[in-house]
Amino acid sequence: MISFETYWFFLLTPLPWLIYAWLPAVGDQSPALRVPFTDDLASLTQQTQLSSGKSPINILLLTFIWLCLLVAVNRPIATGDAIQLPTEARDMMLAVDISGSMEERDMMLNGKNVRRIDTVKHVLSDFTDRRSGDRIGLILFADQAYLQVPLTYDLATVKQLLNEAQLGFAGQKTAIGDAIGLSIKRLIERPNESRTLILLTDGANNAGNVAPLDAAKLAAENAIKIYTVAIGADTIVERSFFGNRTRNPSRDLDETTLKSIAKQTGGQFFRAKNTEDLQGIYSELDKLEPVDQEAQFYRPIKQLFYIPLGIALGTTFLLLLLNIFIQLKRKLLDSKALNEQSP
Repeated sequence: MISFETYWFFLLTPLPWLIYAWLPAVGDQSPALRVPFTDDLASLTQQTQLSSGKSPINILLLTFIWLCLLVAVNRPIATGDAIQLPTEARDMMLAVDISGSMEERDMMLNGKNVRRIDTVKHVLSDFTDRRSGDRIGLILFADQAYLQVPLTYDLATVKQLLNEAQLGFAGQKTAIGDAIGLSIKRLIERPNESRTLILLTDGANNAGNVAPLDAAKLAAENAIKIYTVAIGADTIVERSFFGNRTRNPSRDLDETTLKSIAKQTGGQFFRAKNTEDLQGIYSELDKLEPVDQEAQFYRPIKQLFYIPLGIALGTTFLLLLLNIFIQLKRKLLDSKALNEQSP
């Protein structure tokens, strides 16, 4: 269906005729020249009246150009048939820890030791790719929590901004409570069955203004389910000049609080000691049931103003060529007539 964004400019349709009718005509300022064959020139002028601005063809073409310009300036649009958006979807907030401890290289990816954050980016990228039709948001937290991407169907942007996240720009500590509080603020407007937070961290809450369990209580009151994911190996072997040394890189991980958060909100706690564990956790999270939402529709809209604008420009060019041709033809006829009148 074709319509216009506005119709007001059509009120200008009679403007050229009003200007022609009310403004005085410009007089002929050229000096008079008397010639003995005035009658012959008058007859030639009548024969070539198409060159005059008042000729029917000129008036018709100028009218057509003016109407095309009015159509273009009123912004014609073509509206397509209604298209239904997916009616089953998950609304998930991903809260990812980017504190300094995520720099720890205790994960294996493609046979190489990599940082925890690199493993998270890899696994979450695959997880996001499988979320077609879902709405996902992204929160990054360290000393404070930041909303990186609000809930959106644009999963490519979520994936891109996750992969661009850098450790340290939000600080070195871990504000788990603040991350949950910010997630509540973004999810509270969604349907009760659709409020889900996936919280991934490798440490304990040691920053922020909100205690994690207090935030979890508020989440439970607002029917927000929290799945907590603790990442980090239990032991790693470090080789040195004095021999091998075993170290626990996850000694600061507060599993007790994370388990309590998940239990209090009706979610589940997961422990990822390696990349395979983390991949299995997100495969398990894939089984979350989608929520039925009200059907939403949109109609694709295509701008068409360039069509009448192009026609107007093309007609103007044609009019110029036509008048140039007529002027040249008139000069040839005038020259021929003058030669015939010469003795």
